[in-house]
Amino acid sequence: MDVRNCKGCGKLFNYIQGPPLCPTCARALDAKFEEVKEYVYDHPRVDIQEVSEVFDVSVAQIKQWIREERLSFAEDSMIGIDCEGCGVSIKTGRFCKQCKDKLARGFKDLYHKSEPKPQPKRVDSKDSARMRFLDQDRNL
Repeated sequence: MDVRNCKGCGKLFNYIQGPPLCPTCARALDAKFEEVKEYVYDHPRVDIQEVSEVFDVSVAQIKQWIREERLSFAEDSMIGIDCEGCGVSIKTGRFCKQCKDKLARGFKDLYHKSEPKPQPKRVDSKDSARMRFLDQDRNL
């Protein structure tokens, strides 16, 4: 059992997974997300700072929702976050399309590489394959 303090309210709770929030704060954050999502849908060219001020949500939390691909902005929007691979501005997720493709190719290459086949051991001479006996008259 993993007991932690909630990052939102400070109460102790039984932590299972995800962000370190108690169930009450997690439900409140999910409700806040739904409000932000509806607002962004209704105002496609809105700024992150404006959303942060209107809903009293930190800019970091909004960026986290964008990185998790829960929230995205219109292609013609001025809002963008940096790709973690190359730094180009993207509208949602962690990586741009080119970096995603590059990662996918890298994983595909790792998966399809075959291991070298083991080479059978070669016997150097015919003498090495014979049975050996200890000499009887030798003192050991």
